[in-house]
Amino acid sequence: MSVTSDFYLTQAEKCDGDAAGTPLMQVRDRNLRAAAAWRAMADKLIRAETARAEKERQAEAARHDAT
Repeated sequence: MSVTSDFYLTQAEKCDGDAAGTPLMQVRDRNLRAAAAWRAMADKLIRAETARAEKERQAEAARHDAT
């Protein structure tokens, strides 16, 4: 299964909603920490995808220049 940044961001939103919907401070804090972790995973994946796309673009440009 390939995980996308959209999945991570959806999970973060769910955790934010769960945090907002509870009167319990510890549960709220746990959900906010989980939301932050999901966002960090999404950010890391987005950076990796961007770097991969840039590397592929540079390789294509190098192949084009070589011909």
